[in-house]
Amino acid sequence: MTSPAPGEAIAAADAWFLEHGLTYFVPERRADVRSALRLRRTVPLVLLVAVLAAAAGAGLAWVSGEFSAAPATLVSLGLIAAFWYALTALHATAIVGWGLKRTFGSLRRLLPMTTRALPLLLLAITFLFINTEMWQVGGNLSVGSLWLVVLLFASLAVAFLLVRLPEEVDRADDAVDDALLLRACAGTPLEQSCRGLVEDPSADPAAHAEVTGYERWNLILVLMVVQVVQVLLLSVAVFAFLMLFGTLIMTDPVLEAWAAGRGFNESRALIQVSVFLAAFSGLYLTVSTVTDETYREQFFSGVTRELERAVGMRAVYLTLRGRG
Repeated sequence: MTSPAPGEAIAAADAWFLEHGLTYFVPERRADVRSALRLRRTVPLVLLVAVLAAAAGAGLAWVSGEFSAAPATLVSLGLIAAFWYALTALHATAIVGWGLKRTFGSLRRLLPMTTRALPLLLLAITFLFINTEMWQVGGNLSVGSLWLVVLLFASLAVAFLLVRLPEEVDRADDAVDDALLLRACAGTPLEQSCRGLVEDPSADPAAHAEVTGYERWNLILVLMVVQVVQVLLLSVAVFAFLMLFGTLIMTDPVLEAWAAGRGFNESRALIQVSVFLAAFSGLYLTVSTVTDETYREQFFSGVTRELERAVGMRAVYLTLRGRG
């Protein structure tokens, strides 16, 4: 079979990249992102969102009588605005969409990891759950304070991922050879072009193996979406377990004996303690799945192959564009 013309192969590869969440692998999309991240566009938006969020937070704090509502609202609206800007101006919709599709399409892979990670975690969380001080603290938190704690745990988890996930990307582009290129491009629009380049002694696609810049961040974001969704699902499972467990064992006499302060509400305390411990579990699972080799293999076994395919496709793609 003859190889397609370079222009046709490049156009087909662009469509393939977009379909598989590799938006920033397409030069035209990278140019849009660079323009969207210029200070003259981002600074006015940041100031506008900050003013509106601060006003909304102050108003909500005044109406509810809870000071913690102000910073909670400010941070939440800021995150929502940043996420919206990423989905629209930064073309992250395809990245997030593919990550979600990849995660929910392989839920069966979560079961082995769940049976490894959750038992020991639930054992430790259970002892915290039946702790008097935990209920006195968690039950008396305001909604705003509890949300800030959840955001703190989430921020720590994301910060940890931003430090460790680039290492996974670096592993994927360390050892790129002809065999990996052929394996990566199999079944893709660049399959025939890859064979032609590998057989051509004047071509060296492996020279383009190192992933940098926006394309590197694309791979990191894909990994992060997959990781965050998986951890979130496990955290929801922990929350459901704690709600069921608490409903069964936390009787009114026990809760009344643990109550501290006026206005202690037993039902609200159960929900807030469960949310607090579920958020903490999410942070714990995030760290464990990256640092513990057993958990890491469960989480990244399938995604690692996707990374290798993206790196191999990109190397062939850049070689074609260079020749074109």
